Amino acid sequence: MTAELMRPAAAEFLRIAHGVPDLTAPTPCAGFDVRGLLNHLLYWGPWLIAAGRREDPPPATDAVLVTDGWRAALEKQTETLVDVFETPSAWTGTTALGTTQLPSAVVGAMVLGEFVLHGWDLGRAQGEELHCAPEAATAVFESAVAMGEQARSMGVYGPAVVVPRDASPLERALGASGRDPAWRA
Repeated sequence: MTAELMRPAAAEFLRIAHGVPDLTAPTPCAGFDVRGLLNHLLYWGPWLIAAGRREDPPPATDAVLVTDGWRAALEKQTETLVDVFETPSAWTGTTALGTTQLPSAVVGAMVLGEFVLHGWDLGRAQGEELHCAPEAATAVFESAVAMGEQARSMGVYGPAVVVPRDASPLERALGASGRDPAWRA
């Protein structure tokens, strides 16, 4: 279980997010500039919270969520995600993410992946390094490998990127999720 990895990964994610100076900068997350990636995070966060709590998902919207208060909204959402997924029950049984039933542990792993992978995306967009515990990176790598083909078929991940045999756990996780660890803005 990766519940104990949530809080440190979230703290590092927020450190990176709070430093974002340019919403128009490109990111290594295909199809997203910084604003688009932040909008993605603010959109899907409530869905993940609802899945962790086993509640009905929020209504779908095409709203622009990156407004003047986006940093505070992202911080509150991140704290709520951590609180929800630090609870052991959020990792047991099954839950719904929208209309799809999934093992709850998969949803928890997705949340950790959001913090690590999108934290790295945001960091790279601004020339900042994400500091990720090897245990968190390994958990994200294992999750990315386990759901890789399905994620690629849904357009969530790009094609896997081959990394050197001696790559760090974070580089391995990035490659498995379709990100090039050498990407620079």
